[in-house]
Amino acid sequence: MRRRTFLKTAASAAWASVGVGQVSQSAQPRRLAFGGIQIECSTYGHNRTRLADFRVRQGQALADDPFFAPLKSYPWPFQPTLLAQAVPGDPVDAGAYAELKADFLQRLTALLPLDGVYLAMHGAMFVDGMEDAEGDWIASTRDLVGNDCLITASFDLHGNLSRRAIDNLDMLSAFRTAPHIDREETMRRSCEMLVNSLIKRIRPTLVWAPIPVLLPGERTSTVYEPAKRLWGQLSAINADAGVMDASLMVGYVWADEPRAAASAILTGTDRRVLERHALSLAQAYWDARRDFKFGVFTGTLAECIAKANGIATKPVVISDSGDNPTGGGTGDRAEVLAALIQNKVSDALVAGVADEPATNACYRAGTGASLPLRIGATIDPQGSSPLPVEARVANLLSTDDPRERQAVVEVSGISVVLTARRRPFHEIKDFSVLGLNPTRFKIVAVKAGYLVPEIAAIANPNLMALTGGAVNQDIEHLESKHRVPSWPFQPDLKWKPSTVVSARSRRTE
Repeated sequence: MRRRTFLKTAASAAWASVGVGQVSQSAQPRRLAFGGIQIECSTYGHNRTRLADFRVRQGQALADDPFFAPLKSYPWPFQPTLLAQAVPGDPVDAGAYAELKADFLQRLTALLPLDGVYLAMHGAMFVDGMEDAEGDWIASTRDLVGNDCLITASFDLHGNLSRRAIDNLDMLSAFRTAPHIDREETMRRSCEMLVNSLIKRIRPTLVWAPIPVLLPGERTSTVYEPAKRLWGQLSAINADAGVMDASLMVGYVWADEPRAAASAILTGTDRRVLERHALSLAQAYWDARRDFKFGVFTGTLAECIAKANGIATKPVVISDSGDNPTGGGTGDRAEVLAALIQNKVSDALVAGVADEPATNACYRAGTGASLPLRIGATIDPQGSSPLPVEARVANLLSTDDPRERQAVVEVSGISVVLTARRRPFHEIKDFSVLGLNPTRFKIVAVKAGYLVPEIAAIANPNLMALTGGAVNQDIEHLESKHRVPSWPFQPDLKWKPSTVVSARSRRTE
């Protein structure tokens, strides 16, 4: 598929087409920086994400991250500032956010003046007392670097956008896959737009078409229709003259705030072409809104267990969708374990339940010990109840970091992974480091929505349990105090697409 020159291939090939030697000799050296903050926050959680919940990398530690190695292949190096990342969860404590932003801005200040900044964002962060957290981060960056500096950003497909964010950016690219297997490609698209714009002295135009539709990621996976078709057309749009990037975002349904919505976003040089594509994408998404369905069997937890017991193949992977930590769930609910015990299922693995007290109790007892435990409801006691069990410690992960502790216990013949912190089990190595082979179990229960490729590959089949939690799939009944009118919350909503051209784009026209 033909694309614009600067988006054809990996960075090194792209710059071969531009002529790196020519750039270094004739173009003024440019000063570039990168950093950002990434977390997805359910406003229905009862706790707060604290500073300790973030993985924060700064300076050289960030520069040395292998994921960002492509940023070293451009004609001018991207200088690191700060990147804060956290497992999706509850709203961010205002003090933690303020501290992270201050550190980021201080590091950015030390690099001034700058010609370009790349912001690695998510789009669904919620901070206490703040209606538009990403907009605040982006606007603060703009205030610091000034109007002459170009700012590009990458976003998660499940992010929300605001007028404030759009007006302070020059270009944007979002993931095109869910599950997200194009993180690096998205970063490259975002950064190559920035570098190419500096080389060619382009002031891009950014066009946004908000779409008043809010759906969960579990019903909009790009593996299935209609999402497969809708996102599949973006590459062809990217090939159109005047287009630098075409993005389509689902939005984040578990955020009760005004900016929560789907979006079509186009970056490029021809406003008329960009608006045409933005309107077309927005209309196509709206027209398909009733066609988005779950891609796998869904039912109550009891229905999923009964169906799994009637299937001859294994492992049957049951997704505990309402407590999915990668969607914003607390990950500490034990209802799945309780249901498996009640149904006398023994050949099963539950991975995992976040319960620091129970995990630490297992480490104190040691491998082979038997002990009473109360599993679950330690992070959000309001959301669920603990499950009292008799457990035998089968294995303990060897680690010097108490936050990384994981214990495998046997409960009524069921293997259960207890973890000291919230985390997903998305890769086979997550199991193998604990001495577990998930393919040997009849039922494997994971806290997830749609499965990531590695676990989907072993699911035989995958069933999605519509469980309770901070990210439950019963979205039509979610409390909605702050959202703008949107479907399906207003099922009879009438709407026609319109576009917003960013304030920076309008100033340069």
